[in-house]
Amino acid sequence: MSFKLQIISHQLLEQYRSQVTDLAQPAFEQLHDSALSIDTFSFYTSVSAVFSSKIEGEPIELDSYIKHKRFAAHFLPDYTRKIDDLYEAYQFAQQYELTDKNLLKAHAILTRHILQKAQRGKMRTGNMFVLAEDGRIEYVAASPSEVKTEMKKLMADISLLCNAPLDFKEVLFYAAMIHLVFVKIHPFEDGNGRTARLLEKWFIAQKLGTKAWYLQSERNYYHHHNTYYTNIRALGLEYEILDYSRALPFLLMLPASITP
Repeated sequence: MSFKLQIISHQLLEQYRSQVTDLAQPAFEQLHDSALSIDTFSFYTSVSAVFSSKIEGEPIELDSYIKHKRFAAHFLPDYTRKIDDLYEAYQFAQQYELTDKNLLKAHAILTRHILQKAQRGKMRTGNMFVLAEDGRIEYVAASPSEVKTEMKKLMADISLLCNAPLDFKEVLFYAAMIHLVFVKIHPFEDGNGRTARLLEKWFIAQKLGTKAWYLQSERNYYHHHNTYYTNIRALGLEYEILDYSRALPFLLMLPASITP
């Protein structure tokens, strides 16, 4: 590589290239919007919002959400409001450039019914532990003193990559790496997973255009959510000792959403 990144590793790129089928790019080029979409409703934005929310345990079904957004069906507000917020954050990302300030704005939108106002779009100042269902610590994220520095490095890398000439496989590789590094920093009090999956797709759209928004990566991650979390956990228990040489299984999940 002719450019130097601060926090994202190139280490697995050539191995990744060899394992991603050449059919992925033509399959991506064939992506198109759904006939269900209209001026006031985007089917694939709904798919993204629903399945990213389902990964986080929201009890929402795609069919119900489409009836809510497309046909104004009435459901209890608690059933749809967090998904509506995430839908709006995807819409925001589709209209604005990927920058550090816009990422914070997107987080503020998608956590409107998750966090207190003072925490939306703000870096956390406390320790962050990801807990398993049985209550044991599954992961210790970056310390509060590291969060801003690590996010500054990540956003500098994203800016560099957005302006660098990348081929199709490189775009997918770096998109998934951005997703993974962001999740490992875990910069917010909540909404980190939702933001990471949006960020991944936002980067692809910056590099490859609007077809990125038709990519059903969130659906793929949900349908393989146990593998998704296993692959994230594989890097290690604590931020300081993460081993990105173990990241390949996670990185390969993104192209699998194009060519299953």
